[in-house]
Amino acid sequence: MAQAMKIVIVDDEQDMRQSISQWLALSGFETAAYGSAEEALTVIGPDFPGIVVSDIKMPGMDGMTFLKRVMSVDSALPVIMITGHGDVPMAVEAMRIGAFDFLEKPFNPDRMTELAKKACNTRRLTLDNRALRRELSDGTGLMKKLVGASPVMERLREDILDLGQAEGHVLIDGETGTGKTLTAHALHAVGAKAGRKFVIASCTGRDEEALARRLFGPVEPGDALPLIEEARGGTLVLEDIDALPVALQSRLLEWINAQGEPPETRIVAISNFSQAGRTCEDALRPDLYYRLAAMKITLPPLRARGEDILQLFNRFAEQYAEEYGTDAPEVSAQEAAQLLQAPWPGNIRQLVNVAERAVLQSRRGSGTISSLLMTDADDVDPGMTTEGKPLKEYVEAFERMLIDNTMRRHKGSIVGVMEELCLPRRTLNEKMAKYGLQRSDYL
Repeated sequence: MAQAMKIVIVDDEQDMRQSISQWLALSGFETAAYGSAEEALTVIGPDFPGIVVSDIKMPGMDGMTFLKRVMSVDSALPVIMITGHGDVPMAVEAMRIGAFDFLEKPFNPDRMTELAKKACNTRRLTLDNRALRRELSDGTGLMKKLVGASPVMERLREDILDLGQAEGHVLIDGETGTGKTLTAHALHAVGAKAGRKFVIASCTGRDEEALARRLFGPVEPGDALPLIEEARGGTLVLEDIDALPVALQSRLLEWINAQGEPPETRIVAISNFSQAGRTCEDALRPDLYYRLAAMKITLPPLRARGEDILQLFNRFAEQYAEEYGTDAPEVSAQEAAQLLQAPWPGNIRQLVNVAERAVLQSRRGSGTISSLLMTDADDVDPGMTTEGKPLKEYVEAFERMLIDNTMRRHKGSIVGVMEELCLPRRTLNEKMAKYGLQRSDYL
């Protein structure tokens, strides 16, 4: 549901502010009128759900000073300035400072309504984007699964938000186990088609004729609709797009071209070819590839995500410890370094398996994380290596993990953490701030 917008009207002349308020109310807006800028500032915050209409010439705090104060609170808050005859240079200066637009007295009420609608739409889009970005950074909802504070994960979340808001087709590639299908879900969830159909299908597992019928029809009586109809108006995710036969690539391209711009149904294509030393571009006909790859996301391998590895291992280990009714294993400094140095050919899936096996070992009182990593190392491609890191990065990653684990164990008790780690409060506070750890997350 679209967020309701409120219009704050600021004018020292009672007749003027009542007139503006009544007109905008008749136009369907919720209004609140104030006789001074000081009074209006008490209700305007950084995420104020609306816009401001203000006179420029007022006693006390004038409109220009008021505008500067509003811009310091929220520089994206639309402010429409009302100026008297001959004050156009002042209005132009207001626009330079950050005003959304201005109206010169006497103004046409319809023009006021038109500007208010435009400003409210702008404000609504700003607040919606902020809410989505907050969801990404706070880790709530679907985005909670996209864990990690590494630069590559920060960039991935930003890419998901930006491309999710677009309407064109998207290509997602990356190694097996990096979360490509989850990323496709996230793209749909933050986009304009979020409430519509989300259909996933693989381009493998069927012969060409069966795959053609499943994708495009015709279908037998009683069968499900072909995928292009089932996903109409929403998002169609095609996994293993690089396995699509050449003849079906042509049919898919024809269907994409027939949709026009913007497309009614969005295609999110997923490719695994980067792991095999080839690219999706090698497997697809060029015109189809460039239609799908106009917007592209490449997921980072786990070995490139730095201390995210420890954060993820902790999360998975805690989940399995709760499931098996035991404590999560303690990770030594040596094991933390080994987790960070491992090449992780299976990426997140492999890390999940190691975490579960570590919990089962810990419950039996035998085995180490190191032994699990050595067992997995037998399956590593010799050409797959992980870059060495400065000692400082290993130390900081282990330190963050140690404080994180101790905070969880003490359920956010600062005193308990200080005693166990032998840290003074100031040092603990500084380190928590450095590593982005919030006490409220552990209560």
